[in-house]
Amino acid sequence: MDSANPFLPLSSLRFRFPSPLVLLGFCLAIALMLPLLYVAFSAMTADPAVWRRLWATRVPELFLNTFSLSLGVAVINLTLGVSLAWILTRYTFVGSKIWDWLLILPLSIPSYVLAYTYTYLLKRGGTLEQVWQTIAGPEAVFFSPFSFAGAVLVLALNTFPFVYLLARSALKNFNISFEEVARTTGADRVTTFFRVSLPLIRPSLIAGLFLAILYVASDFGAVSLLRFQTFTYAVYQQMTGRFDNTAATCLSLILVACAFVFLFGERWFRQRSRFYQTTSRYRKPVPQPCRPLTALLFTGYLLLVFGAAFGLPVLLLIQWTVKAASAGEISHVFIGYVWNSISLSGITATAAVICGIPLAYLACRRQTWASTFCVQGAYTGYILPGPVAALAVLVLVSQTVPQLYGTILVLLMAYLVHFLPAALQGMESTLQQLTPNLEEAARSLGARSLRTFFHVTLPLVRGGFLSAWILVFVQCMKELPASLLLRPVGFDTLAVRIWLEASEELYQLAAPPALLIVVITIPVVLLLMRKDRT
Repeated sequence: MDSANPFLPLSSLRFRFPSPLVLLGFCLAIALMLPLLYVAFSAMTADPAVWRRLWATRVPELFLNTFSLSLGVAVINLTLGVSLAWILTRYTFVGSKIWDWLLILPLSIPSYVLAYTYTYLLKRGGTLEQVWQTIAGPEAVFFSPFSFAGAVLVLALNTFPFVYLLARSALKNFNISFEEVARTTGADRVTTFFRVSLPLIRPSLIAGLFLAILYVASDFGAVSLLRFQTFTYAVYQQMTGRFDNTAATCLSLILVACAFVFLFGERWFRQRSRFYQTTSRYRKPVPQPCRPLTALLFTGYLLLVFGAAFGLPVLLLIQWTVKAASAGEISHVFIGYVWNSISLSGITATAAVICGIPLAYLACRRQTWASTFCVQGAYTGYILPGPVAALAVLVLVSQTVPQLYGTILVLLMAYLVHFLPAALQGMESTLQQLTPNLEEAARSLGARSLRTFFHVTLPLVRGGFLSAWILVFVQCMKELPASLLLRPVGFDTLAVRIWLEASEELYQLAAPPALLIVVITIPVVLLLMRKDRT
């Protein structure tokens, strides 16, 4: 061939057909992206009159409520998370190691369970108001749970462990030499904390705050029971009250756009806050014993936070459950709700792990643009709040395959879109820790890809895959909005029964399923936290 000719003959051009693994990952990614893409398309092609009506009536109020709620929760989370982490990493006293685990337990309570217990505690003439009147006088009135303050309190108590865990990890790995240098220059403890310690743990604090903000912005259960208007609650109302899916898709698109802004903002702040240890003089902080009076104050503060976030709500659930059992209100129907939740969660968790295997393998073993697209496409479920995921699947199914509408398959699809990223993240991190040399050695001995995976890879990563299965199972057990919107007629889960009974203020009937969800979730939370710390 003439070297001067810049064109190659057609016979020399070869088309490299993608491998079956890439094709499978591509199909999964497209399937998982379809609901979000369809909602975005439906919202952007909606009648401009719908957009004008929403911007004139609903959007300003919803944006202000969602933003103010997230900001209020973030401020309380920052205060609680940093103070609790500082106490348990810098001081040692009787029971300090136990408190380190107890403060994780609020993660096991779904937000709607915490909300419905506080609608009882904060009601007029309720327990907390009676205590407050004893302190402040008989005319004192506690704030209503159906208010901005009530929503902030419930969601802050439910999400402060996000900030606490990350702040605790950052403070345990903190270089105490920085503080010692500041103290030698004359800075007192307070100045050293705000000018040295706090700025250096800022990346972890920002990550925890953004995680809590995303949780608050996408929460449905608590705000619906407390009747506080946010985007997620408005999406549900548009679908069930007005039967206006077009307006619901428009509000969903705004919520997803806000989620994108939060995610990109978190990445930007984290990069701006990045720093490196440039000296070999690294000393970890050693907890110091504190005086008896200080230990008593710390224990009282820890007991107050733990009691408000976990202890008091769980005691109420136990009391109501005992009363319901004594009154014969727990019938065989309750067993059906338990079976519905367990079977649905088990099927979804199994499907998530099976679908996550090729995607995790592409992310860890095939670093190409195609594998990157597949993995990032699968992660789009992260930015879909529960009502938005349910709406996306509902609209897509009703427009393409209406025969599936009203079946359990639609609910399974919504669960899979929403929770697959959680499984994929755990599976990907587990597979990254496995060296590819073992797989290459098996192939060099003549084993094919599937045989290598089942006989070499899977036995070594099954622990991490099992953790991913458990994580998805628990999240499905607590899932509320998708179950409410997409469940077949007569198919109720534990989460649905809690919401229905709590909406009617039937506290004893809502307590047994709520307590069961908490009991199932507690060992999983402790197991995952223990694995994360080892």
